[in-house]
Amino acid sequence: MNLRSISVTVGSVRRGAALAAMALLAGCQILHPKEEPVVQEAPPPPAPVYVEPVATHRFELHPDDDVIGTLQVTKIQGEDTFSDVARRFNVGYEEMVRANPGIDPWVPGVDREVVVPTQFVLPNAPREGLVINLAQLRVYYFPKVKAGEPQTVLTHPIGVGKVGWSTPEGTTKITSKAKNPTWTPPASVRKEHREAGDPLPRVVPPGPDNPLGAYKMTLGWPSYLVHGTNKPYGVGMRSSHGCIRFYPEDIAELYGNVPIGTKVTVVNQPFVFGWHKGALFVQAFPVAEDDEREHPSGADALLNAAISDQMWQTVKQHNVSIDLDLVTRLADDPRGIAIPVTRQHREEINAQRGNKKKLSAAQPVPGLTLDQYILSARRVQNRVPEGANWNGKEELLVTAEQFEAARNGTILPKEKPVKKTAVPAAKKPAAKPVAAAVEKPAAAAVTPASSGPGTKGSR
Repeated sequence: MNLRSISVTVGSVRRGAALAAMALLAGCQILHPKEEPVVQEAPPPPAPVYVEPVATHRFELHPDDDVIGTLQVTKIQGEDTFSDVARRFNVGYEEMVRANPGIDPWVPGVDREVVVPTQFVLPNAPREGLVINLAQLRVYYFPKVKAGEPQTVLTHPIGVGKVGWSTPEGTTKITSKAKNPTWTPPASVRKEHREAGDPLPRVVPPGPDNPLGAYKMTLGWPSYLVHGTNKPYGVGMRSSHGCIRFYPEDIAELYGNVPIGTKVTVVNQPFVFGWHKGALFVQAFPVAEDDEREHPSGADALLNAAISDQMWQTVKQHNVSIDLDLVTRLADDPRGIAIPVTRQHREEINAQRGNKKKLSAAQPVPGLTLDQYILSARRVQNRVPEGANWNGKEELLVTAEQFEAARNGTILPKEKPVKKTAVPAAKKPAAKPVAAAVEKPAAAAVTPASSGPGTKGSR
């Protein structure tokens, strides 16, 4: 064997060994595949904390502030309906329906979150005495300010005149007050009830059958009253003959605080604007079906019609711009939720960002949506707030037929007395409507615009 042969043989052996080693390594990789990196899943967002609800009827008012209250969100519990939640938080039925479109007001669903619209933009009216905004279905009472004390305002949901019996607009005053009043139905109301099969007596004494409730205050317009009710479920909707109805607990408080001679201002403002914490807020409501005024359609026209010159100056002083697209969306789909509609200028946003990435001239200034605002709202326990007027004990027992009659402004025929006979089982006098018994109410028109037919003693 020569040296060349030995060299070839050794080279072959070395190549064979190298190939064998590579095969062995490949085999190891087959036996032990490379592990994929473990992707850490993001932890679920923390469950919202439901804190104590805040009272929604009495507020201290700062001189330059036009908005009171706080938007709240709560969870449905048990057999709660919108009427139950509304009375618990001192809002009206229509306020709950508007704020929560697409949710069945009679069977909302246990543990479902619902918006409680307990933030309010004050109407554009003198802050004196009683101010009623028919579009909001809400009253504001501004007591006289004592020396050294801040201005306070009380607000409550109300029921107002149905279509054909609309509550008038204008200025009047409280002329008299009465506790446990009798009711003398006017001829026009007696005729309406008689034709519907529900004849009324000439005089209804105090008691549970008296629609005026336990308190009444007479207005300078003799055809109209401010009073309680024996049907609390009718508060927060257009259900009266022109009078202004309160929850029993609210009229009891108001009766003791409002003196005879108090000024009463009634307005009908579906779009209210106000300044609050450096931002312009808007609260939009549906225009009433019998409101014959021509309301501005575009955001620019609406703002020019609804905002005072003084408020425009405030907007300029704070160097903010108005989100016209948001204003248009709110006007087209009014849900009665107060929301800020101003945003900072690009220069101020960039100055606040410091070393962070700036907004370029091509990037839009970020705006706020209604869903984002609701998401940031206070999550609260579903119970009567501390300091509320209502004790939470009186249940709203009503049949589906009775509720729909109140909501539609119709009169039910009087039930014929039943002969006393042996009954095999006790029967409840009334019950809450169930989904099968009542259609889901649609978002209703909310306000009157002109004086209805007035007759002394109407309700």
